[in-house]
Amino acid sequence: MIRTVALDRNQKPTEEQIKQIREAAKKEITFDEDSPELTPAMEKAFRLAAKNRNTQRKTNIS
Repeated sequence: MIRTVALDRNQKPTEEQIKQIREAAKKEITFDEDSPELTPAMEKAFRLAAKNRNTQRKTNIS
């Protein structure tokens, strides 16, 4: 199940949200045809894309 929540940058998570995150972290990752396990090359490309995105965010902060 996917939940979408809009958060304010200064908003702190509730105790319930923290509990949900901790419970989710304990669960094993399940891969399927819609969400396959990444190959090392795919993982490298993903990390590079995330790094580039984060660099762009840092330079665009006003």
